[in-house]
Amino acid sequence: MKDWVKEIVLLEKKKRALPLEAKTRNGKYYLYISTTVWDKKTHKRRKVSKYIGRITRKGIIEANSIKLPPRTIYEYANAKLLSSITKDISPALESEFPYDYQEIIAAGIIRLLQPTPLRLLKTRWEKLYLSKTFSPSLSPKAISEKLRRIGSDWVAQRRFFDTLIQKSKFLLFDLSSLFSCSENLNLAERGHNADHLFLNQINFALMFSQDQKLPVMLKPLPGSVRDIKALKNVLGEFGFKNCTCVLDRGFADTSLPELFSEQEMSFVLPLRRNFKLIDYAVEFTGRFTFSDRGINWSKSCIEGKFLYLFEDVKLRAEEETTFIGLVEGEKKTVEEFREASLRFGKIAVLSNIDADGKDIYLLFKSREDVEQTFDVLKNELENDKTYLSNSDAVRGYFFVLFVSLYLYYRIYNILKVHDKIGRISVNELLFELSKVYAVEYSNNQILINKIPAKVLGLNKDLELNLFSTKTLS
Repeated sequence: MKDWVKEIVLLEKKKRALPLEAKTRNGKYYLYISTTVWDKKTHKRRKVSKYIGRITRKGIIEANSIKLPPRTIYEYANAKLLSSITKDISPALESEFPYDYQEIIAAGIIRLLQPTPLRLLKTRWEKLYLSKTFSPSLSPKAISEKLRRIGSDWVAQRRFFDTLIQKSKFLLFDLSSLFSCSENLNLAERGHNADHLFLNQINFALMFSQDQKLPVMLKPLPGSVRDIKALKNVLGEFGFKNCTCVLDRGFADTSLPELFSEQEMSFVLPLRRNFKLIDYAVEFTGRFTFSDRGINWSKSCIEGKFLYLFEDVKLRAEEETTFIGLVEGEKKTVEEFREASLRFGKIAVLSNIDADGKDIYLLFKSREDVEQTFDVLKNELENDKTYLSNSDAVRGYFFVLFVSLYLYYRIYNILKVHDKIGRISVNELLFELSKVYAVEYSNNQILINKIPAKVLGLNKDLELNLFSTKTLS
């Protein structure tokens, strides 16, 4: 041990009046309180040490005196885009959740930027320049309490969803599920699902606005609630008058027309191919093209409703080819082929709307939007489902996810309007924007780092207006 270290240890012993010793690791010296205690189990004295701090030539750097320097560099452009988008919904959120709206917005932004566990929300938020002007409470304890409070106030959530639904005329509705192993979660119940597994699950109902191209409602439901019951539950809660609801064929039920009539709503309901109302021998009277596919169609009136029958010419050929292969492989008979051939490529849709077949078909095909939304949503849910052990927290968490989903589709729509779908994704755009940093200097001056050419191009092409002339200088 070097002489200067010995001198400092002797000086500290006199000053502190404690038994001290120095230890070395990787060429550096550390000071410890070193003493012995009586061990009742071994009936011997054993040595114990308590760390004080690092020994330097200038003295001791106490363990609790080390302070990390404040952050001076922040992600700028990604947070600025998301912050500008949230202005559409911030007033309604603040009105319904005056004590929690900042946390809702912040958590929604973070969840979109990066699938971050709840316990790391605060750390991720502090990397954004937005944290300089927006100060939500995102510690694990605070966010857990807030999620429970948000989730316990369904009336406030419903009023918020109503502000979005009222702007819509065409709504897509669907139901999905998430498996849960939590024993304390009363929303998790055994129920049937698309995977044909009878396990504990949480169902969630989603309403998507076709005219706005945005999600407008998300609600978790007990796992045992089936499709029709879930639909009735949602229709009974919200004001959907004068709206058109587009459903999945899983909702096909003879009681639905009456239900929509009571709600003063229109509906578009695809039917399963074995539905008794369908006459596959009907003659087609119209035709149009959709995505380079020829579509034949006909319309008939049944019990005051309209049954539309569509034939996708390309799909008919594909299904016929597949079935012929099954006949050749002796897995199907010629008689089964003849019976099934009437249905090849055909899709039946029941509605109370009297319209041109192409309009109804476009509404039916718009369901692809809600199916994509479920894919985005379930990917997010998988990241944190282990933390969802309280039903109120689940409801609060779903609400935060809804905000994240809403922001996702706002950006997706920007890409779509500017014909960028397929060229760059929402996540890729946010990643590119994350390369633009704001740096805070000691004189409180804030400068933006050199903006990559690709980001400047995206900012111009998408008309984002993220960088002012002053910022660029």
